[in-house]
Amino acid sequence: MELGFPFEESIRSLIPLVDEFVITVGQSRDETLARVQALAHEYPQKIRIIETRWNEKMEQKGFVYAQQKMIAQYSCTSDWVFYLEGDELIHEQDYATIRQALSLAHHHSSEPIEAIAFRYLHFYGSSQWLAVSPGWYRSECRIIRNTLRSFAPDGQYWLVMKDHKRGRYPRALLSSAQIYHYGHARSIQRLQEKMNQVSRFWSHQPPKMDYAQMDPQALARFQGSHPQLVHSWIQTECDPSFAPPASESHRPSRRDLRFRWMMRLERWLKTDLSRKNFKTVLRQSDAAPHQGLPKTGV
Repeated sequence: MELGFPFEESIRSLIPLVDEFVITVGQSRDETLARVQALAHEYPQKIRIIETRWNEKMEQKGFVYAQQKMIAQYSCTSDWVFYLEGDELIHEQDYATIRQALSLAHHHSSEPIEAIAFRYLHFYGSSQWLAVSPGWYRSECRIIRNTLRSFAPDGQYWLVMKDHKRGRYPRALLSSAQIYHYGHARSIQRLQEKMNQVSRFWSHQPPKMDYAQMDPQALARFQGSHPQLVHSWIQTECDPSFAPPASESHRPSRRDLRFRWMMRLERWLKTDLSRKNFKTVLRQSDAAPHQGLPKTGV
């Protein structure tokens, strides 16, 4: 709670889609556990809470996040698992699309589908702007088949075991639905406090956070609607006055210049050059809907 995550809104946004909801809650100094327990009381047939203690000595590339993710996943009993982070929401307008994607993936026979990937909306600075450069992952798997030997190198993505030796990216259906990611839409004070607390899990000192450092060419104004559940959070946690710095005043870094060049290539080639942690087997937009839903946990 003290870091401003919309975790209650996140949980509520996913409840209508799942049969069971497993939530790992680490130790904290605020009322996070009490708030999750209140939700479990509201949805006793769905929510199960696992209280955990983070390994404070695990300081390699955010692997402690993967540990917490897999504790919850290994406790799920459904056919498919939907993983959602505490700053991510599902829009109510996408519920039907997600159900159709699950049915399509579950019954697809020509090549087994192991996961479902979603397009991402990364809000930056406020709820009115999006980070759109290929430096931000534009799509990622958030649903995986629960009968696979899968594991997470970090909180972001999965690997599937191959030949008992190594991991490979899952074969995925790319859904037409979107994940609304609000981690960088919080006030800069909240974001800085988060970095102060978690940077050690990546073996580095917390950086100085400043939304004005973003390349204005990597931002675009959001033209859509937000999930209903997050409206109140936006009013209290987002800065409506944020605007990208003027292009003429921004001095692009080498990283900025690289991504500007990649965006030009994307426009010319009509392709997406952002990194993918999955192999696209099928796009939902290219397939006919199927009937019958498998069980889903989270």
